[in-house]
Amino acid sequence: MRRNQLFRLSIVTLLLMLCSFGAFAQLDHYPAHFDTIPYPKGKFKPTDQSLMQYKYPKWFRDAKFGIWAHWGPQAVPEQGDWYARKMYQEGSTEYIDHLKRYGHPSKFGYKDIIPLWKAQKWDPAKLMALYKKVGAKYFVSMGVHHDDFFLWNSKLHKWNAVNYGPHKDVVGIWEKEARKEGLHFGVSEHLGASYTWFQKAHSADTTGPMKGVPYDANNPKYFDLYHRKAAPGDNGWLTNNPEWQHEWYYSIRELIDKYHPDFLYSDSALPFGNIGRSLIAHFYNDNMAQHDGQLEAVYTCKEPSQGRFVQDMERGVMDTISQYPWQTDTSIGDWFYRTGQQYKSATEIIQMLVDIVSKNGNLLINVVQTPEGNLEPDMLHILHGIAQWTAANGEGIYGSRPWKIYGENPANAKEVKSAMFNESKLQYSAQDIRFTTKGKTLYAFCLGQPTGAIRIVSLRKNNPYEKKAIASITMLGSKEHLGWHQQDDALVIDKPAVLPAWKVLGFRIQFNTLVSH
Repeated sequence: MRRNQLFRLSIVTLLLMLCSFGAFAQLDHYPAHFDTIPYPKGKFKPTDQSLMQYKYPKWFRDAKFGIWAHWGPQAVPEQGDWYARKMYQEGSTEYIDHLKRYGHPSKFGYKDIIPLWKAQKWDPAKLMALYKKVGAKYFVSMGVHHDDFFLWNSKLHKWNAVNYGPHKDVVGIWEKEARKEGLHFGVSEHLGASYTWFQKAHSADTTGPMKGVPYDANNPKYFDLYHRKAAPGDNGWLTNNPEWQHEWYYSIRELIDKYHPDFLYSDSALPFGNIGRSLIAHFYNDNMAQHDGQLEAVYTCKEPSQGRFVQDMERGVMDTISQYPWQTDTSIGDWFYRTGQQYKSATEIIQMLVDIVSKNGNLLINVVQTPEGNLEPDMLHILHGIAQWTAANGEGIYGSRPWKIYGENPANAKEVKSAMFNESKLQYSAQDIRFTTKGKTLYAFCLGQPTGAIRIVSLRKNNPYEKKAIASITMLGSKEHLGWHQQDDALVIDKPAVLPAWKVLGFRIQFNTLVSH
């Protein structure tokens, strides 16, 4: 009898364990007691060797250009990026501004900023239609920033946009509108760095009348937002705390399982070793299940991919053609809205786009929204300029592939090596030429408006890249007949009589079917 009872108890225990793993989507709390991560079911396993089976989806390679809504409650104070951290850094501009406007962070902390985010002017349908017109082929919603505030309807974490702030499922609404417009949908997660990033909130003033008074994050009541105080030495970009790493996994898995995005971005290198690999494997497997066995998923993080995923270069550009597709992520201005900020011009964005595409990359750019959710007139003007250009020149961008070389630079150009955060060093002129190709057509882009004839040294007579003779050259977005001739030292295209409104000129180059002699 005792043996039968023990057997039944063992069976029940086993079934409960299996149910706890299998019914993950129904969890309403973090399973912090688990000391392992569920093994992914499907083709991909949590190993680099398995992830190297990854094949880059055609949609991503063809898309080239995406728009990102890097938007949330940190926009409310209109002080730009990282406000939730900087407001706790004694003496910083944000800290001083916070004191004047809201009071001391021991009494009025970031938890009190969150309800002020109302998003009352947010019109996602109108914005998505605009982004499609601008030329974006995929759209990315922020899922969670380092502030640990989830923009989706989470069952795991009460600090989310349905419970606080706009009281809306921001991710879900963005997803609906993106798919309605035919754009691929993605989400970004910045949670991995949150655990150490938010530790400043556990401090106190070191001087002044509030010296030693703990900021509000020290109250255990709010540990679910600010996290607990980290252990000594846990101060890297990514935490070394296993419990927090598991919490990250279950949080982002909830995001994947709820919205089944085509694209997932991590604001870090591949997070947490095998835990991160398990998440990527689950993402790939889930995506295949959603697409009848076809892998359409794109995961991007900030380390060389070796074919496992897409490498992301924050505010940076590569210096040559990459073997693997990659992505630059940047913003038209600051990452969050900031009063008086300077925006990139439409020309600067187009120049970056063409340069990146010529090197086998994509551009994902953040369009800065106000705290209320709309766009300022100067932002709309920039987007209008991009839309004009993509309508006329998109033929040489979308669906294209790199040519034999990415292009050519002026003889005196300063070399800019591949790196993140190198965009401020980039300078483009009419002497910068970038190539793309599609089918039998070569496209050459002149990255500045020329004052005279356009010279392309790489297409000179007897060049090493193309032996077939040029049959015709036309300017994209124009019906003007162009004069051109191949010289021994360069292909020379006469300056168009009528230059378009944009400064980056695209040329369609067709070749004869026979080799030139």
